[in-house]
Amino acid sequence: MRRYADEGVRTTVVCCTHGEEGDILNPELDVDEVKANLPDVRLRELEEAVEVIGYDRIHLLGSRDSGMADSPSNEHPDCLHQAPIDEAVGRLVEVIREERPQVILTYSDDQSGYPHPDHLKVHDISVLAFDRAGDPNAHPEAGEPWQPLKLYYSVWARSRMVATHEAFLDLGLESPFDEQWFERPDQDHRITTRVPVDNDIRRRALLCHRTQVDPSSPFWFGLPDDVQRRIHPFEDYILARSLVDAPSPEDDLFAGVRASVAT
Repeated sequence: MRRYADEGVRTTVVCCTHGEEGDILNPELDVDEVKANLPDVRLRELEEAVEVIGYDRIHLLGSRDSGMADSPSNEHPDCLHQAPIDEAVGRLVEVIREERPQVILTYSDDQSGYPHPDHLKVHDISVLAFDRAGDPNAHPEAGEPWQPLKLYYSVWARSRMVATHEAFLDLGLESPFDEQWFERPDQDHRITTRVPVDNDIRRRALLCHRTQVDPSSPFWFGLPDDVQRRIHPFEDYILARSLVDAPSPEDDLFAGVRASVAT
């Protein structure tokens, strides 16, 4: 997103919940004051990360955090997990028609490695909204129809995990990846798009989420910066839907779109 913002592309982020049920993973912030105001704290963290990345706008859809699977918070009537699907899709369609994006990124269809109810719901409403946003008969109250051109799923590449694990071992350090990590489903064969990123920007944005990320965590920050830059300077995506032609593999989320717009 920083890359595209620097190119002058308008980028926006849609946040569906306020993070009420999230764990505080930074011991220094695991205090009563933060716990009592967690949604406000996390909104400030999001705003700081957005500034680093260069997003033009945040859209808040206003649902409550559903918490982890099978927890009591899943049953809260205001949580995203309980939101009627048509209502949730309509809210996202309204954002799409206002922003008129050419490309949409969302969670993957295979989240068996971390099946958070809100991530699953975000995937479901994103896929439906991609089509409905351009359908004049769908959600007429949500504005003038607009059809996005490409839909991507984000994915954590196994190759990234392996390269990080091996880098720890090469440096004589204990790797934060145990065997359970390598038992997770491998999605690398589905990756269509690998976009070069600035790892310094990625690191700075991640550190903005202070309640969710322990700055001393070896998982995120256990390698020297120069090593981290070298081993996987990419973000990986699966092209799920496309209404334009582009050769694969891609190194640009707008592959095919630029030529289409120019024509």
